[in-house]
Amino acid sequence: MRDVHIAGVSMTKFGKFLDKSLKDLTGDALHEVLKDAGCNGKSVEAAFFGNCVQGHMEGQDMVRGEIALRPFGIEGIPVVNVENACATASTAFHMAVNYVKAGAADVVLAIGVEKMFSEDKARMFSAFDGAWDVHEVEKSKSRFDEMAVGVEIPEGTTSPRPYSVFMDIYAGFCRMHMREFGTTQEQLAMIASKNHEHSVHNIRSQYNKSFSVEEVLAAAPITYPLTLPMCSPVSDGAAAAIVCSDAGLKRLELQGSRATKVLASILRGGSDRDLSDFSKHASRLAALTAYEQAGVGPEDVDVAEVHDATAMGEVMEVEALGLCELGGGGPMAENGDSRIGGRLPVNPSGGLESKGHPIGATGLGQIYELVTQLRGESGQRQVDGARIAIAQNGGGIVGIEEAVTAITILGG
Repeated sequence: MRDVHIAGVSMTKFGKFLDKSLKDLTGDALHEVLKDAGCNGKSVEAAFFGNCVQGHMEGQDMVRGEIALRPFGIEGIPVVNVENACATASTAFHMAVNYVKAGAADVVLAIGVEKMFSEDKARMFSAFDGAWDVHEVEKSKSRFDEMAVGVEIPEGTTSPRPYSVFMDIYAGFCRMHMREFGTTQEQLAMIASKNHEHSVHNIRSQYNKSFSVEEVLAAAPITYPLTLPMCSPVSDGAAAAIVCSDAGLKRLELQGSRATKVLASILRGGSDRDLSDFSKHASRLAALTAYEQAGVGPEDVDVAEVHDATAMGEVMEVEALGLCELGGGGPMAENGDSRIGGRLPVNPSGGLESKGHPIGATGLGQIYELVTQLRGESGQRQVDGARIAIAQNGGGIVGIEEAVTAITILGG
């Protein structure tokens, strides 16, 4: 197996762009990543193109990547279309890494692009409905409702407006965690407040507004205990990475700190397990494999980006990654450990809650943030001395956990 490096990264601003097409976003991310790597499209030997909902939103299926990349000179090479729920972009990155490891190419593009926001709200929110078993919808709803047993749900804490079914799923996780570990709504608000504060200094974030803990708690409810600032928005955006072998770096004449080493890239599916058996959580098992592959442990991690589609996601994933003890996700935020300047900053980008969540691009947005951190180029959100970084990106639901989870460990 060969060493693999990230030669270039890019990320468009995430947001709601009715005036931009999927091709526009593709071109923006592609232009920037090639410039960052110091190359042009002719250097790219293969491409992995991540997208989830263009087929649902526009009817474009089967050859999305070939169509989106062709106007920008990416042609005559293998283009692989990747769809893997919210872990799509991380899966494209994982495939690019392994393509290089296997010796199939020396310079490979991983790119994720998503156009989700629409004036047709029914179509927009129904895009999420296919990310769990469509043959067991009522059974799945009952499963997550049952997680609330023992937790009082106050009246008036469910939004009358449409929202993603995944907010109900995360609410089930919240209520279970509150019952089992004493996690509080205030701790979730602390996580959301922290992430929104981080995003103030991220010009590519969908939102740049800070919220106090009190403002988060007083905000419009989604479904208890989640309020609007605790939840990721619907987003458009794109992100990309150029992945290289040692030979590829030499070909690009990339020098010094511009290259970031991929220490581990692990993709794992979920499995049937007892709800209380957290030792078999897919992210935990994938993280253990990633730490072994990278030759580091959670104690070595300096900065993390985790899948906080809601604030509860951050709680679950920092625990699964071993960045705190089981049940310690809420107290980690309450103690200030996970903010910039704390023991282990989590989601310095603002996370999905504030940076945005264009699901086919999200994982590569995480990679962009961590590479920028390891280069020391993050400005006012820079984590001092960052040398080891970890990303966790999950997608879909099967049973009681993510259908797929991706763990990436990078070294500066």
